Amino acid sequence: MTVLYEDNHIIIVNKTTSEIVQGDKTGDKPLSETVKEWLKEKYNKPGNVFCGVTHRLDRPVSGIVVFAKTSKALPRLNKMFQEKDIKKTYWAISKNAPKEPIGTLADYLVRNEKQNKSYAYDTEKPNSKKAILHYKLIAKSDKYNLLEVDLETGRHHQIRCQLAKIGCVIKGDLKYGADRSNPDGGISLHARSISFMHPVSEKLIEVTAPVPEDNLWKAFEKQLSK
Repeated sequence: MTVLYEDNHIIIVNKTTSEIVQGDKTGDKPLSETVKEWLKEKYNKPGNVFCGVTHRLDRPVSGIVVFAKTSKALPRLNKMFQEKDIKKTYWAISKNAPKEPIGTLADYLVRNEKQNKSYAYDTEKPNSKKAILHYKLIAKSDKYNLLEVDLETGRHHQIRCQLAKIGCVIKGDLKYGADRSNPDGGISLHARSISFMHPVSEKLIEVTAPVPEDNLWKAFEKQLSK
């Protein structure tokens, strides 16, 4: 587990594509438990350790996850995520490039619970929710494109679904039309950075997550650092 930031009230970690944030029907050990164990060992705590889940990332997605270390910070962070007071930026790798290098996608998403999948429509449908994101093409390789994505709304599989709708299926995302999976079983979507006002101290917190240990990710990162 890679800790990106920690203070008395919050801890921010870099999730891998194999981890789940919170316990689910798979019974696999969630990241929240790993964080609890890490805190318990680091501070030599004899009793239970508090670790509150403030938001989630899909299992095959990597990157930044914020946990609350105190009961004071948890409801404040939950409210901040709900009210979009926290700015999150994602990086996504797709085989196809969008028609326009910079753009905004606005769709109506309908979630299919049985399939654990969302479908995007141009017009409003029963049980649909409006989804808006902004993207920018920031790097290219011979075969792939790197998009930077900022969410205006937070819907189920929003980035995956909306990018697929414009023909920019995320690398490795079989559920949304990728032709092959990634070796690690994840998809090439990374919660790259986050910025927000601390829920208790009110100081600005800005954190960036290193990209996954993968040649393509590293090549894009190197290209952007020049």
